[in-house]
Amino acid sequence: MTLDELLSTYEPRLAAAFREAIETIKSTAVLARVVERLDRGDVNGAVEAMQIEPEAFSALEIALQEAFNAGGTNAVGELPKVMDPQGNRVIWRFGVRNPAAEAILRHLSSTMVTHITDDQRQGIRQALEQGLARGASPRLTALDVVGRQSRVTGRREGGVIGLTRYQIEFIERARLHLASGDAEQMNRYFELKTRDKRFDRTVMAAVRAGKPVTGEALTKIVGRLRDKNLLLRGEMLARTETMMALSSARDETMRQQIEAGKVEARDITKVWRSAGDSRVRHTHRVLNGKSVGMDEVFQSPSGALLRFPGDPRAPISEISGCRCRLEYKVDHIGAVVRRYRAEVV
Repeated sequence: MTLDELLSTYEPRLAAAFREAIETIKSTAVLARVVERLDRGDVNGAVEAMQIEPEAFSALEIALQEAFNAGGTNAVGELPKVMDPQGNRVIWRFGVRNPAAEAILRHLSSTMVTHITDDQRQGIRQALEQGLARGASPRLTALDVVGRQSRVTGRREGGVIGLTRYQIEFIERARLHLASGDAEQMNRYFELKTRDKRFDRTVMAAVRAGKPVTGEALTKIVGRLRDKNLLLRGEMLARTETMMALSSARDETMRQQIEAGKVEARDITKVWRSAGDSRVRHTHRVLNGKSVGMDEVFQSPSGALLRFPGDPRAPISEISGCRCRLEYKVDHIGAVVRRYRAEVV
């Protein structure tokens, strides 16, 4: 498989695993317990009652592991067929049980889940505080967070669980604009790419009448904004984490060949290849075609240093949604010549 094919295979798996985790958290949340704690003014207790725990994301961790394994196997398949000085074919292998590989995977997995759960708790706490501050009852505030049960599917829809705290802030601003009754603020709704256009007429009618959007209409509009942003959140997380896993595994594959003595670091060149379309961030368009040694890094125009696309050590601004890849070039001829000369000496 090519890297693009790997991305198209594993991105949907991670996105589905994320959605599954969020659905499980929503469906197992005991609304009465959350409301009871909000009644007491215990916001932290209400957050804990939703049980945003690392274990809820176990399927996501498994999907990440599968992507990592596939990335290593893919890198091995791309390496050239070469012979050693004795005429034996060099066998390239990727060991997923290699201690270094296991450590990388553990770090990727734990960092991903920790980031998701920490961000969730912060965002949910913020949403609960905002709901109570604007005068909503504990029950309505809780429903705005966990979602309302659909009469059709039986599942909870809307709600902020799964969204980042920045998405929660963004949607809260949209809600305030719609409820303001101010035409200028309400018209900002039409600038939202994630809005459900089926509600455009409702909002337009309110703007013309000079009235705010309220009641059930506001609840439905905001609920759809949350659902669409959750879908976007899952897709972006899946792309970023899949690229991290694939690229980290490919880098580790090359290091395993070096450690096994099958190639030397000085014989490997890394070449940055962008996705080649208008969606590529400017800093990565500049990097396209640049080459460095195996133990060297690429320097982005932003100043960030990257070992490879999706480098987990790099700033999120350089890796979020990245679709670039590395081409590893192995100077096997130079390596064979050096080995031959060494044996002759």
